[in-house]
Amino acid sequence: MRPRDQKRDGREFVKREFETKVVEIKRVTRVVAGGKRMRFRALVVIGDRNGRVGIGLKKGTDVAEAVAKATSQAKKTMVRVLIKEGTIPHAVKLKYKAAVVFLKPARTGSGITAGGPVRAVVNLAGIKNISSKMLGASNKVSNVRATFEALKTFKNKESEITNQGQSLNS
Repeated sequence: MRPRDQKRDGREFVKREFETKVVEIKRVTRVVAGGKRMRFRALVVIGDRNGRVGIGLKKGTDVAEAVAKATSQAKKTMVRVLIKEGTIPHAVKLKYKAAVVFLKPARTGSGITAGGPVRAVVNLAGIKNISSKMLGASNKVSNVRATFEALKTFKNKESEITNQGQSLNS
């Protein structure tokens, strides 16, 4: 029996680059002349559990197509997240539209204390210990985007610090 994160390629096992988590699939309809046109919308989070994570939201005529499109978009939106000792560097509260996400670092061994949409993003990012609270909206798309934007703030602060150090040395 082989692990789920490996696929067969000829005679060798090849490890996939990213893990994928489908957070939500919704059936959406558009009213057109002559009836309703049904499509599917997929919200996908991908990550390598080592500091890289991306999100994708796309529509397709069937579920498989929607998931494939969303996965492709997620690969394009990949960002590197700053992780210190298995958790985030400091607490952050971020608002995205009506959703407010509060992320707080946790001690080693406490695990991930987070709701479904937030848990998917932080888990695939590789954060092992974190505490979070979703405030405001219960919309999965808004909560995933709010979490993603909050994690991007850590990345930006890290790159600013390195950029300042390089400009001072020049």
